[in-house]
Amino acid sequence: MTVQIELLVVPDCPNEAAATELIQAAVRSTGVSANIARTIITNDEEANERGFTGSPTILLNGADPFAEADAPIALACRLYSTPTGLRTAPDLTELCRALQRAAHS
Repeated sequence: MTVQIELLVVPDCPNEAAATELIQAAVRSTGVSANIARTIITNDEEANERGFTGSPTILLNGADPFAEADAPIALACRLYSTPTGLRTAPDLTELCRALQRAAHS
């Protein structure tokens, strides 16, 4: 199965390049077939429609594998809980696991 990966970002997101590299590394590492798209979230209406909790957000087959139930909708930078603390992108190992789950669901 080909996984649909969508990177949601705000305009000029300072963490977009790192998130893009992370996604590419996860795809290479897992060997999962993937289509990667980028969507820019520019206003509160779009953020609300997409359940956008910050930039960058990585969706796998339309779902956010790192979603936190109480996270507010925000046109802001997003932080991820990782084994080494809060970071501006998820942990590579965790993204690889999520990508493999998405490929097999």
